[in-house]
Amino acid sequence: MSKTALRSQHPIQRLFKYGRKYRLLIWQAVICSILNKLFDLAPPAIIGIAVDVVINGKNSILARFGVTDVFGQIIVLTLLNFIIWCLESLFEYAYERLWRNLAQNIQHDLRLDAYTHLQDLELAYFEERSTGGLLSILNDDINQLERFLDVGANEVLQVITSSLIIIGTFFYLTPQVAWLAMLPIPFILWGSIAFQKLLAPRYADVREKVSLLNSRLANNLSGITTIKSFTTEEYEIDRLRTESEAYRQSNNKAIALSAAFVPLIRFTILFGFTALLLYGAKEVIDGRLAVGAYSTLLFLVQRLLWPLTRLGQTLDLYQRAMASTNRVMNLLDTPIAIHSGNIALPLSSVAGEIKLDEITFAYPGRGAVLSDFSLHIPVGKTTAIVGSTGSGKSTLVKLLLRLYEIDRGRITLDGIDIRDLRLQDLRGAIGLVSQDVFLFHGSVRENIAYGNPHVSLEDAIEAAKIAEAHDFIVQLPQGYDTIVGERGQKLSGGQRQRLAIARAILKNPPILILDEATSAVDNETEAAIQKSLEKITQNRTTIAIAHRLSTIRNADCIYVMEYGKLVEWGTHEELLTKQNIYASFWRVQMGTKV
Repeated sequence: MSKTALRSQHPIQRLFKYGRKYRLLIWQAVICSILNKLFDLAPPAIIGIAVDVVINGKNSILARFGVTDVFGQIIVLTLLNFIIWCLESLFEYAYERLWRNLAQNIQHDLRLDAYTHLQDLELAYFEERSTGGLLSILNDDINQLERFLDVGANEVLQVITSSLIIIGTFFYLTPQVAWLAMLPIPFILWGSIAFQKLLAPRYADVREKVSLLNSRLANNLSGITTIKSFTTEEYEIDRLRTESEAYRQSNNKAIALSAAFVPLIRFTILFGFTALLLYGAKEVIDGRLAVGAYSTLLFLVQRLLWPLTRLGQTLDLYQRAMASTNRVMNLLDTPIAIHSGNIALPLSSVAGEIKLDEITFAYPGRGAVLSDFSLHIPVGKTTAIVGSTGSGKSTLVKLLLRLYEIDRGRITLDGIDIRDLRLQDLRGAIGLVSQDVFLFHGSVRENIAYGNPHVSLEDAIEAAKIAEAHDFIVQLPQGYDTIVGERGQKLSGGQRQRLAIARAILKNPPILILDEATSAVDNETEAAIQKSLEKITQNRTTIAIAHRLSTIRNADCIYVMEYGKLVEWGTHEELLTKQNIYASFWRVQMGTKV
């Protein structure tokens, strides 16, 4: 089924299709809800029979079943009432537990499945969307659905059950007055459908507005340092006020409509109940309706009509849940652009030869960054790539890791097209140290061991020593157990970068990519790291991308890129001799160019 066809389905259809594995639990919950309502409707009938027993004595309905003694009839009714109340309570406990467990299970699975699917989507998907908007789907929308399953689904079932049972009872006992009780129902149903159609777009707008609000909050909390440094607190408060006001107004529009539902339904019910009260009494006076039947009908009509007033709240929950369901299902239905291959690549078998064969790549909506680009990275050598900002250096890294898919050409690892390799194996064979270091909220040790959670402390310390990080770590308040804060905000840029290098060292990959790996460290630390890098790059395929040419001067081969093309290559000394672009870069950085 196409993406358009999937999105055109009703949210309930999409939800039931997703929850196929919970069919048994759903049926159990449905049956318990129906049985609870059946026993809930029994007391009015017992009251009617009791009235009949008191008035008619030995000629009552119960007497037809062989219980002629009036007190015996009361005893039977008492026992029957006790059993009914026990069963009603039992099934209420059962449906409450079943619906709530179902809501929790579906919420849990949806959140995990949505997040898992989100992780499998290509990098371009995240670059086009805000983190706050995605968080809104994973948290707020899924919670909205959970609230409906927790309460609303049972309400809908019980209203339907009570309506069918009571309507059937009315037409069986008193067909001549049943129409009075039924009179409000068409208006209630018509009103419910009309309200549903009017509310649906309003709640879709509410979900969109809360997504924008969450996005604003997430961005501001992430950029709190920038906000403070530019003293834009008031500006950001104004922007947040605008987003919050838009959300409030959107909710107000939905509330103005949903709040009117119950009062209107109450007036409709009032007319039906009043008509039955008067007309039914007249039928009793004229002898065409028994007093017990009249009592039962009065109780049942309340059980039929008054619960309909809760349709407003249920409808409100339903529409919010359907708007949220669409957003969650749309995320799950987003096609994955980059698929894993089937060829396994054990780490022990990776030599590390990489070839880029006439590849072409362009970011969505932009011109080609690389066009018919070819490059050979030999096994066990250090290959450096330099060039001006925007020349395509970091794009190569993203393509090698298949964070983006090339438009044309072929990239091979040890002669195998990387599109044919298992993604996990491909990325597992590559260790990346990026200039944009991301540390998770947790301890220093956890961040060094990220991806290898079961390594010993000794191994983590050894990796830190090689990365020249051990000395500053032991000076932290709790050493390797020090919490680094979100994104490592408690550490300096250089400290974060050294932890990232330690993390890559511990991974011990056959291919190492250093993307501006020493850009945030001082000269002394850079020199120390260079010594450690010389050790860990021995007999390992290494790709070093750098602006600071001093970090790659000992590379086996240096390639210079300009506008997505290789313009020159050679060793450091060879490129200086050519007196071309590389030599110009070198003179600028050494301060010898006027």
